[in-house]
Amino acid sequence: MVAGTAITEVFGDGQKLTAVALEYDTEIDASKLSPATFKVTDRTVTNVYANTAAATAGHGTNGRYVIIELSPLDEAARLYEDGFSGSSSSSQQPSASASASASPSSSATVSPSGSPSGGPGGGGGMKSPTLKTASAEVTQVGTVTTTGGDAYAANSTAITTSKVDNLIVDDFQQLKYTDADTGRSLQYNLFVPKNYDKSKSYPLVLFMHDGGTASTNPLITLTQGLGAVIWASPSEQAKHECFVLAPQFTGEDDEGSDGNAPALKTIKGLIDSLAGKYSIDRKRLYTTGQSGGTITSIALDFTYPGLFAASFLVAGQWDDLSQVKPLAKQKIWAVVSQGDEQAYPGMTGIMDTLEKEGAKISRAVWDGQLTPGEFAPHAAQMRAKKTPVNFVALKKGTVVWPGLTENSVDNHVCTWRAAYTIEGIRDWLFEQKKK
Repeated sequence: MVAGTAITEVFGDGQKLTAVALEYDTEIDASKLSPATFKVTDRTVTNVYANTAAATAGHGTNGRYVIIELSPLDEAARLYEDGFSGSSSSSQQPSASASASASPSSSATVSPSGSPSGGPGGGGGMKSPTLKTASAEVTQVGTVTTTGGDAYAANSTAITTSKVDNLIVDDFQQLKYTDADTGRSLQYNLFVPKNYDKSKSYPLVLFMHDGGTASTNPLITLTQGLGAVIWASPSEQAKHECFVLAPQFTGEDDEGSDGNAPALKTIKGLIDSLAGKYSIDRKRLYTTGQSGGTITSIALDFTYPGLFAASFLVAGQWDDLSQVKPLAKQKIWAVVSQGDEQAYPGMTGIMDTLEKEGAKISRAVWDGQLTPGEFAPHAAQMRAKKTPVNFVALKKGTVVWPGLTENSVDNHVCTWRAAYTIEGIRDWLFEQKKK
């Protein structure tokens, strides 16, 4: 073995180490490999095959790299940790088993509902989020045969990976914006389409995380779940080539979920600066967020009602319903869980307000345990109604992952683990365009 690379993926409950690529000095015979050929400390080996690159594949082929796939169920798989991620597994919940992998004024301050839906005590806020660097210790316990017939005998000496390939996460740039008007600075992650052509015009998706994942580490918002990375996945980019903007907030003061005008103005300033630098279509700006990120999206929507073409709101609400009236003329798809004692009644109140203001709304209750494929016909049925506002409540008792508790907070957190896997909602977002 020449070297080893740890390969990570982001799931609904965070980033995990899911494979190791070992480089050899010559081509390896794929037909002679099996899961029993290697041992990875504290991990379960699920598949072993050869490849021509240090990357996972649907099937093996002779090459210099041996790929060792690892179970995401392993406790040692976890790289992202918060108060909830360690209690459940992505592979135990059908609707969020998908991973994101290669296969934006008023000066008034109005406080929305507190935890669990927005503040530091909610979302993953029971424990400050942490992120470990991926590393694996691999031992070749069986014979590896080259395509030339030579045999590399088993060796008791373990090799520790020296490189890391963070799928999709590594495709984002970590940058910092300072707003000339507010004087505030904001860390952010930016995904630029891989085949970016300045002669073309691209949409931009803004994702804002929940209050529980506030951090000074800009990678936290990318690794906490699917909300940011799903839009930059190869399959999504193949359909909807777009920029993805994911700010990393350090708390309510810069995230704007408390409605403070300087924070909202800074977020809008960041969007404006990117639209000025890149060929971004201002008629196709979209916002989405979970919990506090949805609250900030709502605040941006009524503070700057002409900014976004559409909003995808997940597990959030706003207390002062008189302020949300401008949203009646906007395109919105909202997803909450019936078991979320704040976001469900809160978003229902918003929808009732918008309906009184003349908005046409489609409403539905879906099973929160559906797989991405099973969600598809439900999303298609709602999209076919062509209403500007869509409201989905995930049925109580179907949302919380195994290992968690059937309570309001866990319903809250598990809402976004399901919501961002729903392809039909993502497709709907890109169909919206300002006139």
